[in-house]
Amino acid sequence: MTVLRLARSELKRMTGGLLPKLTILALTMVPLLYGAVYLYANWDPYGNLDKIDAALVVQDAGATSSDGTELQAGRKVADSLVEGHVFNWQQVATAEEADAGVQSGKYAFALKIPREFSANLVSPGSFDAANQAMLNVTTNDANNYLLSTIVDKLTTAVHSTVAKEVGVETANQLLTGFGTIHAQVVKAADGADTLADGVGKLSTGATSLHDGTGQLRSGAGELVAGQTKLRDGANQLNTGAGQLSAGLTELRNKTATLPADSQNLADGAAQVAAGNAELNAKVQDVVGQLEAFDAGARDRVIAANARLMEAGVIDQEQADQILADYDATASSAPITDAKAKIAADAAKIQQLSDGSAAVSAGAAKLAGATPALTGAIGQASDGAGQLSSGAATLAAGQQTALDGAAALAGGAAKLDDGAAQLDAGAANAADGSRTLASELVKGAGKIPNPNDTQKNDVSEVIADPVAVSNVSQAKAGSYGAGLAPFFLTLALWIGVFMLVQAMRPITQRALASNAPSWKIAVGGWLPFFAVSVLQASILTLVVNLGLGLNPAHPVLMWLFMLAAAMAFSAIIQGIVALLGTPGKFVVLILLVLQLVSSGGTFPWQTTPEPLHVVHQIMPMGYVVNGMRHLVYGGDLSMIWPTVLGLLGYTLLGAALSTLAVRKHKYWTLKTLKPEIAV
Repeated sequence: MTVLRLARSELKRMTGGLLPKLTILALTMVPLLYGAVYLYANWDPYGNLDKIDAALVVQDAGATSSDGTELQAGRKVADSLVEGHVFNWQQVATAEEADAGVQSGKYAFALKIPREFSANLVSPGSFDAANQAMLNVTTNDANNYLLSTIVDKLTTAVHSTVAKEVGVETANQLLTGFGTIHAQVVKAADGADTLADGVGKLSTGATSLHDGTGQLRSGAGELVAGQTKLRDGANQLNTGAGQLSAGLTELRNKTATLPADSQNLADGAAQVAAGNAELNAKVQDVVGQLEAFDAGARDRVIAANARLMEAGVIDQEQADQILADYDATASSAPITDAKAKIAADAAKIQQLSDGSAAVSAGAAKLAGATPALTGAIGQASDGAGQLSSGAATLAAGQQTALDGAAALAGGAAKLDDGAAQLDAGAANAADGSRTLASELVKGAGKIPNPNDTQKNDVSEVIADPVAVSNVSQAKAGSYGAGLAPFFLTLALWIGVFMLVQAMRPITQRALASNAPSWKIAVGGWLPFFAVSVLQASILTLVVNLGLGLNPAHPVLMWLFMLAAAMAFSAIIQGIVALLGTPGKFVVLILLVLQLVSSGGTFPWQTTPEPLHVVHQIMPMGYVVNGMRHLVYGGDLSMIWPTVLGLLGYTLLGAALSTLAVRKHKYWTLKTLKPEIAV
C-alpha cells in the first residue's frame, strides 16, 4: 500500500457523500472565522473613534498675558478637538452632568477644561504665582478598558500641543526681553562713553585747578617773603626812629647850655656849618627813605590783597577793609605829625645847614634865638618819640600781616594737595569710565539681539526642543495589518485543530495492512496537509483581496503560510495519532501556551520568564515573526532559517505519527473500547 493510496482513501471517505463534502468545506472555512472575520472587525478601529460620544466641558474664563494679549486657550483647545473629529464630542454645560453621563454610559469619557486653564498657562510670567494648567479627564473602565488608554494618548497630544504653543509665546517674549536688554546695555555703553568724556573733561579741569593752586601756592610763598621783608623794614624804621628820638633827646639836653655856649658856637660856627651840612645830607636821606617806604608799603598791601582775592581767600570788601586799616594807621596823627616834624626838622636842618655859614656871623642873633631853638629841639625830640612809637605799631601790624600771609600759604598748600588728589581721582575715574564703556560694549555683544525671524525659529526650538525623526524600516498600514500575522498564524493552528474533530489521524484499515509504519504515518498526515493547504490558500486570498492587506511579498507570504500549515498539520496529526483523544487536549493546551508566548500582541520579552522557553521551542512565535517580515517588507534573511525550522517541526510530527502507528498496530482492550472518546 503506497502513501498516496492511503491518503486518497481517506480523502475519498471524507468526500463520499454530500454531508462529508459540506463538512470538509466547513472545516476549510474555519480559519476565516479566526483570521479574516476578526481582522475585518478590527481592521481600523482608530478610524472609527468619531462614532464614540464624549463629553466636553469648557469652563475656561480666559486670561491676559504679560504683553496684554487676551488668551482663550480653553476655547481654542475645545474648537481644535471638535474640528479634529477624533471623537463625537458633545459639549456639556457642567462637569457634574458630564460625570453623570460617563457613569451611566451615555458618554464614553469626559474632558473638562477648568475655569483657571488660561490663567494658569500665563502664570509662568509671574514667578510668585506659577501654576500648571490642568485638563481634567473622567473615564470609566466599565465602558471600555482600552478606551482609557486611547484617551490618555489623546490628552497627552492635547497637552503637548498646548504646551508647545504657550512655550513658543513665552520663549518669544523671553527673546524679546533679551533684545530689550541688549538695546539698554548699548545705551548704557553710550552713556558710559559720555561719562568717560565728562570725567575726562573733569580730569582736565582738575589738572588746570592743580596748576592754578600750584601758582597760588607759589604766589603765597612770594607774599610771605615780601611780608617778611616789609616786616624787617618796619623793624628797621622802628629802630631808626628810636635812635632819632634818642638823638634828639640827647640834642635837647645838650642844647640846654646853648645860650651860654653861643659864643663857643660862634667860635665853632665853621665846624657847625660843616657838621650841619653832613647832618642835612643824612636827614634828607632818611626823609627820602621814609617817603619811599610809605609809598612801597601801600603798594605791597594792594598787591597782596589782589593775590588773596584771586586765590579766593578774601573778597573785595575785605581787601578794601585791609587797605583802609593800613591807610588809617599810616595817616594817624602821631605818624602824620612825626612825618611833618621830620619834614620840618629836615627843612630846618637844611636851613641850619644853609645858615650855618652865617652862624658865625649871626652868633649874637643865635644867642637871642637860642631859647626858641631849644624849645623846637624839645618838640622835635617829642615828635621823634612819637615816630618811634608809630614805627613800632607798624612793625607789629606787619608781623600780623606776615602771619596772615603764612596762613594763606598753608591754605594754598592744602588746596594744592587737594587739587592734586582731585586730579588723580578724576584721571582714575576717567580710566574706569572708559573701561566700563568697553566692557558694556563687549557685554552687549554677548547678549542676544534676535530679529523677528530668529525669535520665531528659536522660540519653536525652545518650546519643542526635542523632535523625533521616525524611520520605519517596516511599517504596518493599519491596526488590522498590525494584528494580521498573529491572527493568520492562530487561524492556521485552529483550522488544523478542527480537522481532527472530523478526520482520522490513522485509519484502522491502514493499521491492519503490512505497509511500513512511516508510510502509514505519512498517508495519515497527507489528508490533513491537503485540507490545511486549502485553508491557508483561501485565508490568504480573502485577507489580501477582500480586506486589502497588501503584503510586501504576497507570493512568499502564501508559500510561507503553506509551510506553516505543513508544520502545524504534522504536529497536530502526530500528537492526536499518538495520544488519541487526550492528544486533542494537549493540542488545545499548546494553543493556549502559544497564544501568550508567541508575541502576537505585546513583545514576547514582556511575558514571564517561563513563557520564554515556550516561545523558543514552539513554532507559532517563529511563524508570527516570519509573517511580519513578509507582510511589512522587513529583512528576509531570517525567512529561510524559519522555513527549515518548520520543516523540522514537520519531521517531528511525522516521527510522532510513525511512533503512533507502531503503537497502535498492537490492539488492546482499550483499543476496542477506549476510556474516553471525543
